[in-house]
Amino acid sequence: MYIMLKPSEVKVVKDKNIIPETFVNKTKLTFREAIQKRQFSVTWELVPGRGAWEKSQEHVMRMAELAAKNPRINGITITDNPGGKPAILTIPVAVEVLRFGIEPVIHFTCKDKNRNDIESELYAIARLGLKNLLVMTGDYPSEGYMGLPKPVFDLDSVQTLRLINFMNIGEAIPSFKGNVTLQKTDFFAGAVVSPFKYTEAEIMAQYYKLHKKIQGGAKFIITQLGYDARKFDEIKKYMDECCIDVPLIGNIFVLGSQIAKLMNKGTIPGCVVSDELLAVIEKEKNEKNFIELQLERSARLYAIFSGLGYGGVNISGHGLGYENIVYIVERGVELSRNWVDVLDSVNYSQKNAFYYYEKDCSRYFNSDTPVNRKRTGAKAYSVKFFIMSVFHKLLFNRDSILFPLIRFLMRIIDNTFLRKPFALFEYYIKTFTNQCRFCGDCAIHELGFICPMAICPKQQRNGACGGSRNGWCEVYPGKQKCIFVIMYGYYKAAGKEEIMKDGYIPPCNWDLHRTSSWINFFLGRDYSSKRCL
Repeated sequence: MYIMLKPSEVKVVKDKNIIPETFVNKTKLTFREAIQKRQFSVTWELVPGRGAWEKSQEHVMRMAELAAKNPRINGITITDNPGGKPAILTIPVAVEVLRFGIEPVIHFTCKDKNRNDIESELYAIARLGLKNLLVMTGDYPSEGYMGLPKPVFDLDSVQTLRLINFMNIGEAIPSFKGNVTLQKTDFFAGAVVSPFKYTEAEIMAQYYKLHKKIQGGAKFIITQLGYDARKFDEIKKYMDECCIDVPLIGNIFVLGSQIAKLMNKGTIPGCVVSDELLAVIEKEKNEKNFIELQLERSARLYAIFSGLGYGGVNISGHGLGYENIVYIVERGVELSRNWVDVLDSVNYSQKNAFYYYEKDCSRYFNSDTPVNRKRTGAKAYSVKFFIMSVFHKLLFNRDSILFPLIRFLMRIIDNTFLRKPFALFEYYIKTFTNQCRFCGDCAIHELGFICPMAICPKQQRNGACGGSRNGWCEVYPGKQKCIFVIMYGYYKAAGKEEIMKDGYIPPCNWDLHRTSSWINFFLGRDYSSKRCL
C-alpha cells in the first residue's frame, strides 16, 4: 500500500502520468550532469526486495517510469541487499530503470563479494552502460537460505573506490603477480559518510575515513540517515574547512512509526532516531494527518539541505508513492526561501552528543571554531599499545639501526627449514596478543596494534563502517567496542590520532596466508612494500 498525501495547501497530482505545471518548463538533467554542473540534484531511493516478479519489483518499475517524466528527479538509487537480507541483484533492475529514460544509481556493497567478483561485476555494469555507483561497505548479513550466510568483506569501500579509479583512468590494475591494462571505464562513483555519531571517537573515525574515500576517487558523498540539523551543518562545514570539493547530498527518509522505533533501537545500522524524535512521532501517529506531518518534516529537511549549500537530496521511505516525492520536492522548494525558519523543527540531537564545532546558535548552531579536542575525553592509555609501539620502533622501523641486521636474518630463515617453525612461533605470539588469523599480510602496526582480520566482523582495514552505535560494534552491540573507537583512544593519548586519516592500507594478499608476516615485511612481500595499490 502506497502512502498517498493530499494536503490542502498544495495542488495534488491526481493522475500519476501528469507532471505538475511547475515542473514542465524545467530542463531535465541526469544525476551525473546535475552533480557535475553543481545543480541541486534529487534522487529517489527504491528497494527492489526479494524475488524476481514480486510486488516490490513491480513497484520499482512503475515508480521509475513516472519519475523519468519528472524534470526535477535526476536519478533512481537502487539498494543492494539492505539490512543484510537477500534481494534481487541490482544490475538487471538498473537496466530496466535506464530504459525508462532515467539514470539509476546502483548501491555497490562489498559484503557479499570477493575482489574478483567485485571486478567482474564492475565489468558487467560498464558493458551494460550503467555508470553511477554508490560504494559502501554494506550491512552485515542477517539472514539467508538455511541460516546465516558467510560474510565476505574482501575489499572495503576505500579499496573498491581505488579499484574503480584505476579502471576509469585506464592505468594498469595493480596486482601482486603482474599488472593488467584494460580499456577505460566511465564510472561515476560516490560514497557515504555518517555524521550522526554521538561519541568523539566515532565521529572522528568517520571523518578520517571520509578523507580516504575522497583520495580514492569519490565524486560525491551522501550522508547516512539522521534528523539533527546541527550535524547537517557540521559535516558541510567540515568538508568546506578541509577543502573537500565534492558535492554533499543529504539523505531524507520519510519516517513511519515502526521504522522510527527500529532506528531508535539501533536495529537498522547507521540510522539514528533520537528518543525525542521518537516521542514526537509516537504522539503524531494517532493524528489523522500523520502521513502529512511526516512528509512535511521531510520537506523541511529538503529546505535545510538546500539552504546549507548541499548538492542535492536522496529521498527514501517504505512504500512511498510518486505523489509523495512530488510533494516533498515542491514543498521543499517553497520552504527553501526561508529555510532558517525551519531549522529548529528538525533538530533532534541525542543527549551528551559530541560535536566537532563549538556551538553558536546565531550561525545555524555551529561556529567556525572546532572544539579543542585536547580538552575532551576519548583518550585511552594502554600498556600493550605502549610496549608494542616501542617494540615496533626498535625492530620494524626502516630507519632503525637494527633493521638491516634483522632483514639479513630473515633472509637466512626464509631459505632454510626454519621458515615454518618461525612462522608458527610468530603465529602463537600474535594469537596470544592479538587473536591472529595467520593472514601473513599484517597491518596491526598501522591500526593501533589491533587486528581487524580477527576482531572486526567486517575486517575493515581503512576505517570504521557506518554501523557502530555509541561506540559499540554493529554486530556485537553491548559486547564489543568498534576497533576504530578503541584505536582512536590509543592514538589520541599518544598525540597521533591523525594517522588514521592518511594511512591507506591495501587489501590483504591471501597468497601470503599461513606464512610469517614478519618475514614478508622484511623481504618486501607484504602490502607495505606496495603502497601504490
